[in-house]
Amino acid sequence: METLTFESIEDACEVVYRHISPTPLYEYPLLSRQIGCTLHVKHENHNLTGSFKIRGGINYMSSMTSREKARGVVTVSRGNHGQSVALAARLFGVQATIYIPEGNNPEKNEAMKALGARLVVHGIDFDEAREKLESDFKETDALFIHPANEPKLIAGVGTYALEIFKTLPDPDFILVPVGSGSGVCGLLLAAARLSPSTRIIGVQAKKAPSVYLSWKKGDKISTDSSDTFADGVATRVPFDLTFSYLKDRIDDILLVSEEEIRQAILLLLRTTHNIAEGAGAAALAGALQIRDRLRGKSVAIILSGGNLDQATLRRVLSDEPFSDN
Repeated sequence: METLTFESIEDACEVVYRHISPTPLYEYPLLSRQIGCTLHVKHENHNLTGSFKIRGGINYMSSMTSREKARGVVTVSRGNHGQSVALAARLFGVQATIYIPEGNNPEKNEAMKALGARLVVHGIDFDEAREKLESDFKETDALFIHPANEPKLIAGVGTYALEIFKTLPDPDFILVPVGSGSGVCGLLLAAARLSPSTRIIGVQAKKAPSVYLSWKKGDKISTDSSDTFADGVATRVPFDLTFSYLKDRIDDILLVSEEEIRQAILLLLRTTHNIAEGAGAAALAGALQIRDRLRGKSVAIILSGGNLDQATLRRVLSDEPFSDN
């Protein structure tokens, strides 16, 4: 397997920017006042697929040989990685099959199908769908694109981090949601080269804390469930490549409740007029939790995705608090 390098992110820029444009980094005074710092929002929700993942799919697919493209690709996703693979497959003339769990975000499912992907539904969560794919994979000739253990994916998504440091050279803190880990690893790679003093803080849901628990122990720990409405961070198992990289490099990882994520979605809607999905709002939920540490600092948060389905949005807008039980 290739190693993770800053140079691979630089190389990915040439490929990624043929197909998408850099996303904005905005400071909203009302939001900054709420947290008590100068808060910048990196709008990865403005990408064509509504999340940062598209960067990785494009970079990975562009490197495939003609023979590999003819085999097709297969992956597993809750939706954002799947849309990334589906769109990149469409761009490069590749057939994509995506495994998803039962009850997945219906709007993400429709988006993947509209991009030409074939969906296979199995299991109650991401990891059961992943296990089914790994079992079925023996029977197919398709190329398996792992959602995290792929250096080219990480290099591709790392291009968003270069954009942050180009606009905001030396932020004190950057908060980033952590699920499979590709986004945080790309950010850590870029920060180590361009702004070593910047503290990188990951944010996970309390109901899906596998990376947090593993980081605390220093070794991978799986959880029994990942029942958070923030499907972009709903994983039960840390992945080898991303965890091995982040475990000794990330400065802190926070756990946020379902209600904290809900309140962050509402705050982003009120102050930025952007709809964030649960994972996309997790970084702001973390910033609200540690606002005393951030007071007076220069801070960036990653709004990693905006693919919130209508049913969940209605729940978020209701007066009923979300529970962690």
